[in-house]
Amino acid sequence: MQISVIGGRDVSPELLAAAEAVGAEIARRGHTLVSGGLTGVMEAASRGARSAGGHTVAILPGDDPHEANPHVEFVIPSGLGVARNTLVVRSGDAVIAVGGSYGTLSEIAFALQFGKPLIGIGTWPLEEPDGADPIARAATAEEAVTLAEQMAAGT
Repeated sequence: MQISVIGGRDVSPELLAAAEAVGAEIARRGHTLVSGGLTGVMEAASRGARSAGGHTVAILPGDDPHEANPHVEFVIPSGLGVARNTLVVRSGDAVIAVGGSYGTLSEIAFALQFGKPLIGIGTWPLEEPDGADPIARAATAEEAVTLAEQMAAGT
């Protein structure tokens, strides 16, 4: 399974720790982590995955593969700018949002539009017109990855 991890570049130390734990948990369960490959949540998640022996893929906004954080194993320089957010989301069987800025909000919208399982840790508050939260909320990395697996499997 591939799990996309999305989140902002400038986040709190607590959210960086959560992202690193999510990346490690993804790797421990034998899944591949996909991210935007830059700093912040993307780097912390990639660091966690690589420290646990996992694989990491980055879909960069620019053309320079050297822009990827040092924990990325496979780099895709898209040259698409923020439009690459659609590829980050489409590449995952599930999406985990950790914190986030406006770029993360766009990825959340894409995940919802594409029908991707979407799990959040400390991310944007959203509400459907009927009052339902479209994001499955998790308190821990283990819970987030378990939800991602279950939702991607349809269970």
